[in-house]
Amino acid sequence: MATDIGIDLGTSKTVIFSSSKIVLELPSAVTVDAESWEPIYFGEKAKQTMGRTPDSLVCVNPIEHGVIADYDIAEAMLKTYMQKAFGNKVLRPRIMATLPAGLTELQHHSLANVVESAGGRNISVIEGPLAIAFGLDLDFTAPHGTLIVDIGAGTTDVAVVSMGGIAACDSVKIASLDFDAQIIKYIRKEYNIEIGPLTAETIKIKIGSAVKRDIEVAIIAKGRNVFTGLPESFEISSAEIYDAISETVNAICNGIRQVINKTDPDLVSDIMADGLYLTGGGSQLFGLEQKIEEYIGVKVHMLPDPAYSVVKGAAAALKKSELLKNVNYQLRSIKELEIE
Repeated sequence: MATDIGIDLGTSKTVIFSSSKIVLELPSAVTVDAESWEPIYFGEKAKQTMGRTPDSLVCVNPIEHGVIADYDIAEAMLKTYMQKAFGNKVLRPRIMATLPAGLTELQHHSLANVVESAGGRNISVIEGPLAIAFGLDLDFTAPHGTLIVDIGAGTTDVAVVSMGGIAACDSVKIASLDFDAQIIKYIRKEYNIEIGPLTAETIKIKIGSAVKRDIEVAIIAKGRNVFTGLPESFEISSAEIYDAISETVNAICNGIRQVINKTDPDLVSDIMADGLYLTGGGSQLFGLEQKIEEYIGVKVHMLPDPAYSVVKGAAAALKKSELLKNVNYQLRSIKELEIE
């Protein structure tokens, strides 16, 4: 029976962690009726309808840039996922849900309310970087700065954690989905071919690169010619994808630099000595670790299982929430937002 549950309600996927394992991982996508807005499909089936629906259906992403964009659909989606993960076996579990750093208290409440409406009880909300810090098992009693960078689908969370609190942070609304958008834009401009987001994602995963590869690779993809309207195949190389997304990669690196720029010098010296910790699904782009290291000038430590660092950290935070008792900033997240 599940009693402690971590939930990462992300822009591209929802992950639920319980009993030391991932119990559910599905896209944060819902296909709805265009008129009534009633949900029809959830998860993987809904994602596959993206760009392929008739006029009577619409594919919706209820989470945008890490925050809830459509409350009702997010609630219906999470309720379906909780039922799929646990059935009726959950009895008053403790739930820790995550959201990007630096959001308003209203956005904290919104997430907590969605989780409660989906069937949760004893809900707490925690910022993603702090959850990752729990997963890293940092010493929360030490006045020591640790820089955490979490590159998700909709946001890049950058935070300096010290003594169990966030000393400086920013949630940059540039992340992995922006790589896809730049690939779509580049192919339309250079090849006069329109591709969908699923094709762009496949190209990014297979040949995307944040640095120039020593050995160039290529892929054959398919799309629609913008002039003839007919299907067309084309070959695109990793060097082209590097050019297409380099501006977005630089924007992420610049976001990290700006957080360091507003961090106290003594904390920056800790970061220089220890390096930064990189995680999140978007961090798996080929060469991104190397690019950030060159741009920022500090050692980059890539965390294992980067796509699950946040949700695993949220579950760890449930077991160690007493560490936050003396940190006023975080008490607003852990205690004041708790729903009995």
